[in-house]
Order: sequence, then C-alpha cells, then structure tokens
Amino acid sequence: MNGTSEGPASATELGPTVTDSDGDLAPRAGRTGPPTYRSVFTTAPLAMAVVDAEGLVVSANDTLGTLLGTDPAALAGSVAADLVDLASDAGTWHAYREVLRGHRPRLRCTRRLKRADGHSLWAQVTVEPLADSGESGASGDGDTPGGLLLSVADVSARRELQARLRHLQMHDPVTRLPNRALFFERLTAALEAESYENGGTGRIGVCYLDLDGFKAVNDTHGHRVGDRLLAAVAERLTRCAEEAAHPRSGAPLVARLGGDEFALLVEDSTGTDQLADLAGAVLAALQPPFELSDRRLSVTASVGVVERHTAGTTPTALMQAADTTLYWAKADGRARWTLFDPERNATRMTRQALAATLRPAIERGEFALEYQPLVGMADGRVRGVEALIRWNHPQFGVLAPNRFIALAEEDGSIVPLGRWILRTACHQARRWQLAHPDEPPIFVSVNVAVRQVWDSDLVADVARTLEETGLAPHLLQLELTESAVMGSAGRPLEVLKALSEMGVHIAIDDFGTGYSNLAYLSRLPVSVLKLDGAFVRGFQYAAVSDTEPGEVANPADEVIVEAMVQLAHRLGLTVTAECVETSDQASRLRRIGCDTGQGWLYSRPVAPDRISALLGHAGPGGPAGVQAGVGNP
Repeated sequence: MNGTSEGPASATELGPTVTDSDGDLAPRAGRTGPPTYRSVFTTAPLAMAVVDAEGLVVSANDTLGTLLGTDPAALAGSVAADLVDLASDAGTWHAYREVLRGHRPRLRCTRRLKRADGHSLWAQVTVEPLADSGESGASGDGDTPGGLLLSVADVSARRELQARLRHLQMHDPVTRLPNRALFFERLTAALEAESYENGGTGRIGVCYLDLDGFKAVNDTHGHRVGDRLLAAVAERLTRCAEEAAHPRSGAPLVARLGGDEFALLVEDSTGTDQLADLAGAVLAALQPPFELSDRRLSVTASVGVVERHTAGTTPTALMQAADTTLYWAKADGRARWTLFDPERNATRMTRQALAATLRPAIERGEFALEYQPLVGMADGRVRGVEALIRWNHPQFGVLAPNRFIALAEEDGSIVPLGRWILRTACHQARRWQLAHPDEPPIFVSVNVAVRQVWDSDLVADVARTLEETGLAPHLLQLELTESAVMGSAGRPLEVLKALSEMGVHIAIDDFGTGYSNLAYLSRLPVSVLKLDGAFVRGFQYAAVSDTEPGEVANPADEVIVEAMVQLAHRLGLTVTAECVETSDQASRLRRIGCDTGQGWLYSRPVAPDRISALLGHAGPGGPAGVQAGVGNP
C-alpha cells in the first residue's frame, strides 16, 4: 500500500487531552464550560481515535468504527499503526514513530484501508500530538508525550474523481488511447535508472507511425469519417500490441500523439528484431480495407523504428530519432518501416548545420571559384574553363558544390549565392581578357538554378553585372540543367529569350539524362549542349579485350553520342563532352565531331592564376574560353 506523508504543520485545532486512567476526554485546564467533550468526540463526523504513547488506541469514536466496519469499543487496545496501515512502507513508519516520540509535529498520508467486510477505501490519515502533551513533547525536557490524536477521512470519492479526471486528461477522446502526455510520462519513467536496474533488459524501443495521405480522407469525406477511421486504426494497433505482448514487459503501450500520428512504446525490448517484427505486424494489420458504414477506405502507414539502450537516452533524443526515421520512411516511398541509422542521421545533422550557416557564409566570404579547362577537340587548344564553386567551411573544410547547392536551392540562398558567382566569374573573365590582350577573349559560363529564374530578376542581374565588369554579353554563357530547360514555360522561357536577345549564350548541362525532349531544342534559345559524362564513360576502353575483369565497353554509347552530335550540329548547336579522362576517349569524340571536351585528361579544377599561366603559354590560334558555375567537379 502506497502513501504520501507531509512535513511539519500546525497542531490540531481540536485541543483535547486524555487521562491515563480511563482515556476519557476532560476539559482543558483553565477553561470552564459543560463537560461535553466526550459527546463531541463520540459523535463527531470525522473518524478519530486517541492513541497513547505506546501507539495503542485508547478510545475511538463511532465514526471510526463505522468507517472500518467494526465496533468502536473493540478498537481500544489495538495497535493504531496496524489499523491505518502506517507500517507498510519505511518512510511512513519512520515519520509516525517520530510523531509518537514528540520529535515531529504531524504526519499526514493517504492509505488504502481494508474494512472488516473486505471492502477497501482510500483514506487520508492524520496523526498529531494532543495539544497539551504535544507541548510537553516539544519542550525538549525529555518528558514522554502523553498521547496522539488519530483522524481518518474517507477520500475514496475524491480519489475516484481525480482518477476519472486524470484518465480524461491523459487519453485521447477520439481513439480512447493514451495521449501524448501519458506517453511521455511512461517514456520518462521507463528511462529512469531504477526502472532498468532491477532485472530489466536496459533497452527501449519505439515504433512511431504516421498514416499516409490521411489529410485526403478528411478533405474528401469530412472529419467525422476521419475520426472514425482513426478509431478503427487504434483498434487494430491495440490488437497488434496485445499479440506482441512479452512475458516480462507485457504489451507495448499504444498512444495517439496527435493528428494521424501514433506510437508504440516497447519497454525492456530485446533488440531491433523485436521492433522490426512489431513494425511489420503494424503494416500488415493496416493493409485490409476499413469498413466504415457505407464507406470502404484503405490506408497505409510509414513507421520509424528506434531501439537502443536506455542508459544515456532522454525522451527528447529518442523521439527526435523516431521522428527523423519516420521522415526517412516517407521519403523512401511510404507504406514501409525504416530503422534508425546513426550514420544517416549524422549526415542529416551535417546537412542541417550547413543549411544554417549558408547565408552567413556568403556574407563572410567563405566561397571561392576554381576553374577547369575546356579544350577544342580539333586542335587541342584551351577554349575555356569551367569554374566550380568551393565552400571553405571553417568546420568541415573545403566542400564541393554537391554538398550544399541543393540546400541553397531549398532555402533560397541560391539567389544571393548565384549573384556572387555571376559577378566573381565575370570579373575574372574580364581580368583574363585584360591580362592577355593578344589572345582572343574567353567566355565564362555560369550555371543557373531554376529558383534563380523564378525568385530573382535574372535578366537585370546579368545586365548589371556585365555593365559593372565590362564583359561583352557574348562572352557570358549561362548553363541550366536539362530538366530545368525542358520544362521551361511562362516566366523561365521569357527569361531565357530575353538573355539570348541580350547576346548571352544558353547551354543545356547534363544533356541526355533528363527528359530529352528534342522538340524543345527547336524553340528554346539554346546554343550549346553539354553531354552528360555517363555517355563519355562508355568510351573508356579501346576494345573489349583491353578491359579489366568486370569492365565492358558499351558500343551503344558511341552510337548515341554520334547521333546527338549530328543532331546538334544540324540545329546549329555546339557540343561539349564532359568527363573526358583518357586520350582514347578524346580521339573517338574528335572522330564523331564533338566540338569541345572537358575532364581530368586536360586538367583538374585549378585556381585562376593557373588558368592565366595556361593562357600565357598559348600561341596564336583559335579562340579560348572559360566556363564558370556551380557544377560538379
């Protein structure tokens, strides 16, 4: 039986004393009046008893007898602590002994008492010294206290009301499942040290699930039907939990955390296999359609699974991991469960850290451009370079564009970053032009994200940059990915046409891997196609006999590239091949008519001064060019 005790409080207001001879209540010293104290004590609506210094009942009133279901006279001589269960736990028993010795002014606790007829009740028990004897005990002169007043109040109705209110507070009214508050209460208790140091496995697991497309149910059928579907889902989850009950830990706790989110808490889990089996059972249970009156609805769920040691784990950390894993399950295609992966989570955390520092990094000047040469396939001369952005991150070192460009597009920072790239590349191209006046001027090509076209005035940005740097429009080339260009309509198409009319060249990057809608090439203002490196890699080997084990040349790649080159030339477009790494690739690309090549065969991305050295060593001949942007290395 559990109870709670209170600390020091004021002595009772009742103020009776007791005689050692017969336990009768007598008037207090110094007071006059009719001797009615015994009748008041006997008929008082509060159950009371007088207890002597030995802890034995001296006298009990009728109310106490009725409360306990016995004759009050039969209670005389009983051990008071046994009547009200004060010895069932060490803390309450110690506090009671302190009051009995006069070292503590009061004890108040709640106990579950058993009546003589077998029924139980909740009672609030108060023990405190009788006023006069309490004074002698508190004086510290060593006198033994004369007695105590024991009072007992039936609080069963109040406890029942509190229990009902707590149940309402801790349960979801739609599904009648435990709600978020109760779930986290149980989770917090399960993670406390004493809960897993007493023979448990020391592990805990959570299946965190979200119904896929539930909003469409509410939007189509209304919230009433949606609530009924949630209740039906709760019933199936509860059955799953009951079937998955473990002899040691019992059934997992099923809770509705809000909206269409549910969680199953597995205490004393035995490992990831147990949680994986539970997640699979949940998905299987939700697979059959739900029959809701005249409607037949189907629903799937995505489940994030986390299982780990309880030591060192907090409720917040566990649920953050579960939420992240649930997001992975949805991103991976929904209607599945996904297990938490620490390495994948570390990547996510790094991604978030990069996203949070992107915009400040632009202001702090942490970005730089490197340039990779483009070479004419016919004469082997440098015709241009591709400038690739690098982030000199103070924590993670030098980062390639594939680590942060997608983040910049997501949060919109690609717009200011793109302006910086455009301005820096154009300034550098102009400096090369001024530094090598005897060489033909080189053009610079800047990759442009679709969001830059939509979220900024790209035409005005380009015009302003060209005016500031003094670079001629025909020496600037803008690259967009094939998927972006092929889907161009409305504003993007208008922007591309305006830039082309200005004299700026437009190139399609990674051509051949996206939509490849050739009809667009006839109406878009495109002047250059950059073939994706996947085609060029098929040229890597001169013959099948020269290949390493497991490496087979693909002759179809050469046929496809040759066809695309011929088509581009017929449309008046030039072709650049990316990822040229061997001289054999270069010679075969030259043979089929490719205009320029780019890759490690010629140079890795280098600093601007290295490009200046290349231009300085070039003799008189054809034009040269430089390409800059945010492309991949």
